[in-house]
Amino acid sequence: MNKRIIPVLLLKDNVLYKTEKFKKPKYIGDPINAVKIFSEKESDEIAFLDIDASKKNKEPNYSFIKDVSSEAFMPFSYGGGIKNLFQAEKILNSGCEKLIINNSFLKKSDLARTLIKEFGSSTVVCCVDVKKNFFGTHKIFSHVKKRIISESFDEYLVRCADTGFGEVIIQSVDNDGMRNGYDLNLVERTRKYLSCQLVSLGGAGQISDLKKIIKVGADAAAAGSFFSFHGKYKAVLISYPTYNEIKQISS
Repeated sequence: MNKRIIPVLLLKDNVLYKTEKFKKPKYIGDPINAVKIFSEKESDEIAFLDIDASKKNKEPNYSFIKDVSSEAFMPFSYGGGIKNLFQAEKILNSGCEKLIINNSFLKKSDLARTLIKEFGSSTVVCCVDVKKNFFGTHKIFSHVKKRIISESFDEYLVRCADTGFGEVIIQSVDNDGMRNGYDLNLVERTRKYLSCQLVSLGGAGQISDLKKIIKVGADAAAAGSFFSFHGKYKAVLISYPTYNEIKQISS
């Protein structure tokens, strides 16, 4: 079975941006145009994260999700500002296949369990942002509060496992947008706690990085900059691995 290769696109004011270490957002372009290109390139799936929704307490953009659904010939997931069952149901009814939650789980709300009970574990994804502290230790990071939280890395992953997510995205804040390779140790540590589908995000810079992260335990390799920029001057260019490259990654 081939492992999945997933472009992750960041939304801010309904257009695409890409960050470095969760800072310095750089404008990429129109999200619907990107969806069309990834559809033409037969992407396995695609994920959208609204990086402002929870910070600004915004409602999910349902009309945008419908627009994506009409153009996407692959499954897609959506995260950002999901706070209740009504919003989640409306997102799924707009054509989205998976819900990604982050901030609500950080706040220890019951939303994740409610969504899993209502829609099934395969529909609900937890995105876990991880940053190393001064001593190089993995810690859970809040993108809303812009700081490391007190709950330990191990306790957080145990809570993820107990909640019953069908999929977890483990994202390295330190590697975000840097294109210097994934944090392999982060995925190895995470895999010890989770038996569900594990997606690694943050750091991909070349095809070999995708293969390495699959080998250490990830079920899917996700990336943003790798699929959005080209060359040392980071010219915007939407790309996706060829069929033969994907076969090499999965072998």
